[in-house]
Amino acid sequence: MSPASTSGTTSNGQRSTASSRAVRDVVFVDGVRTPFGRAGEKGIYAGTRADDLVVKCIRELMRRNPSLPADRIDEVAIAATTQTGDQGLTIGRTAALLAGLPRTVPGFAIDRMCAGAMTAVTTTASGIGFGAYDVVIAGGVEHMGNHPMGAGSDPNPRFMSERLVDPAALNMGNTAENLHDRFPAITKDRTDAYAVASQDKLAAAYAKDQIQPDLVPVATMKPGQGWTVNTVDEPPRPGTTVGDLAGLRTPFRAHGRVTAGNAAGLNDGATAALLASADAAEELGLPVKMRLVAYAFAGVEPEVMGIGPVPATEKALKSAGLGIEDIGLFEINEAFAVQVLSFLDHFGISDDDPRVNRYGGAIAVGHPLASSGVRLMNQLARQFEEDPTVRYGMTTMCIGLGMGATVIWENPHHQDYGTASATTDASTESVATETGATA
Repeated sequence: MSPASTSGTTSNGQRSTASSRAVRDVVFVDGVRTPFGRAGEKGIYAGTRADDLVVKCIRELMRRNPSLPADRIDEVAIAATTQTGDQGLTIGRTAALLAGLPRTVPGFAIDRMCAGAMTAVTTTASGIGFGAYDVVIAGGVEHMGNHPMGAGSDPNPRFMSERLVDPAALNMGNTAENLHDRFPAITKDRTDAYAVASQDKLAAAYAKDQIQPDLVPVATMKPGQGWTVNTVDEPPRPGTTVGDLAGLRTPFRAHGRVTAGNAAGLNDGATAALLASADAAEELGLPVKMRLVAYAFAGVEPEVMGIGPVPATEKALKSAGLGIEDIGLFEINEAFAVQVLSFLDHFGISDDDPRVNRYGGAIAVGHPLASSGVRLMNQLARQFEEDPTVRYGMTTMCIGLGMGATVIWENPHHQDYGTASATTDASTESVATETGATA
């Protein structure tokens, strides 16, 4: 369908032309990440700069996609929750320069806490859909060893004095305990069992070489130890049992339910993804691993921020014209086990449903805040390739201060990929009606 154009005269008498555009298809071409490390002096990235981790990812994307000329990249969007020091100075632009991209390639930084990389993807994808970009790089980084969560922040005193939010909303662990209060059926035993399953699934995925293909080796140097090439994630604890988790302390509440064993840890790492319009991908000979179908963000009470993926998913499904039963694979960020289980319970999905986090999740692999959204996408894309029977998949996560994010993707390996859907028909009809064009 060709976009329709209308002409008119502006108030100063000059001629103007306004064009209505049909939304273009956006595809996920490729995604990579560094191995995730444990934050702190003993972690693999102690002494390593955050921006250097991003540079590794950008360079690896270019190496893996040699048919893409560097000057065809239209934007670099990199997220970080703490935008200071080696995560500051408009990191999307500085990382692009450090990675050796042409100086004509612009970049910017973005922050939506845990959903930073996910927002970098959806923001630049919107630009592709609109026609402002053809090819972009979007990702995120968090070096929680260099920048502990909340360090240097200065919350406005009105949050407390005017009781705008519950004090617990400023501590993510407390919000997880609040979820347990709200949903008493989600017991500590359930969350511990879920956490063990996450460790087991990640270990199985490593054994099948399902994680390693998207990892970027990172060389690090520590005084007295020399150089080390890091090729695997540091946080996993394979072989963990429910018994191991039973006696862990509950740091956020006396006799609570949230522990270091059923929550994601403090981690360092970076991710980056290559997105393109479907036409540009075809022109440049780039692979298509997923097609973006719909996305949504939603706000919830900050003191129970973990429930955020529920309304975000409901909004995204409505936008896509799909139901939860149409989703064949779920990649849910595991900030806390209770948060994942509240999502599953809401939608009537069992704790051990094989569609959910097939490779395990953040409880096992780690959660370097703003980088995690692209990790979810990497894993979903690989699962799409392995299972062409699944047409639609979802990446979703909770976000600090009371938000949720969900992105729905289509599997290009499915037999019905590319055929008309209810969503496509509806959007085409809408554009045709607004522009006067015929499909």
